[in-house]
Amino acid sequence: MFSRLYGILLPFFVSFLLAWLLDPLVSFIQHKCRVKFRILSVAITLILFVGLLTLGVYLLIPAVEREVKASAVAVEQYFANFDADRYLSAEQQQKIQETLDGLNLQSVLSYPEVRDGIKNLLPKVGGWITGGLSWLSELLVIFIGLLYLIFLLISFPSIRANWRKYIPQKHVAEVSTIVHELSVNMNAYFRGQALVALCVGILFAIGFTLTGMPMGFVMGIIIGLLNLVPYMQALGIPPCIILCLVQSAQTGQPVWLTLLLMTIVFIVVQTFQDMVLTPKIMGKVTGLGPAAILLSLSFWGALMGVVGMIIALPLTSLGLSCYKHYVLREPFASERSAEENIQKPEILVQEEQIVRQKAQKVKKGKTASAK
Repeated sequence: MFSRLYGILLPFFVSFLLAWLLDPLVSFIQHKCRVKFRILSVAITLILFVGLLTLGVYLLIPAVEREVKASAVAVEQYFANFDADRYLSAEQQQKIQETLDGLNLQSVLSYPEVRDGIKNLLPKVGGWITGGLSWLSELLVIFIGLLYLIFLLISFPSIRANWRKYIPQKHVAEVSTIVHELSVNMNAYFRGQALVALCVGILFAIGFTLTGMPMGFVMGIIIGLLNLVPYMQALGIPPCIILCLVQSAQTGQPVWLTLLLMTIVFIVVQTFQDMVLTPKIMGKVTGLGPAAILLSLSFWGALMGVVGMIIALPLTSLGLSCYKHYVLREPFASERSAEENIQKPEILVQEEQIVRQKAQKVKKGKTASAK
């Protein structure tokens, strides 16, 4: 039951998060650039967003293509010129050759364990093929998410101005304070983490390029993107090891040397991130230690998948703030009136006033027609 609801609600949550991030840009274009209709501001924002992504991919594809072709040629030449005498003694080579010559495929397949393994594998292969054909449903999910994003961006001013109407009056102040605290945590966390990820990606790209790693610049940018979720840059280590092996095949350098250079880059960048970037940029945004961060990522990741891992730290910080406020009777970190949910820029205040004025006009029109 939960898995079905998760599949349905996930596109909405992702779209809402993107709409929340893009809404300031939409409001800026609408008010500062004097665009009359908000739907045009939404269209301009999405065109800019998609255009920047497309430009980035367009600029990266030629470099990746060149590196892949060069790596393929290098690996092919490496195996063509492979000298077994450098790695194996003549006696070891003879034993391996005797083992391969004595290997009878039919006798191996006659073992019951092998037959049972093949029988169990065939249904899985069918499942993999079926999963590969599910790309149409994935495209449908992306299309639905895009529709969610457009409608949310269009109606964000109305949501921001009227959401308190759906809260019981006696709880409005309390709920507004909690929502404001969440907004403050998410604003501070995403701004800081994005800047840290950008700096880390640039440092990794420079380090890998200097060491001569194939696709080093691209790999550095990918690790920077992974760093949007704390400690997820570790997922970049296996592909980096493969690229080090390719580098060894290309240049003839010892494998241990390429791996050592990669390890040095990781240690230097990670140390600089932990001792300089994170304290200076993030400060005490989350107030969580490494163990609490890992526990938070594991919990919210298991509950909400990738989206949960992205918003894990702001949600955990909110839970910690609520505990301190309601149990320990400490004030919230944000020094704000409980009547407002976010610290609004001037353009957003104007936007809410316009929405309220329109709502009042509609209400007056309905009253006049009823009379």
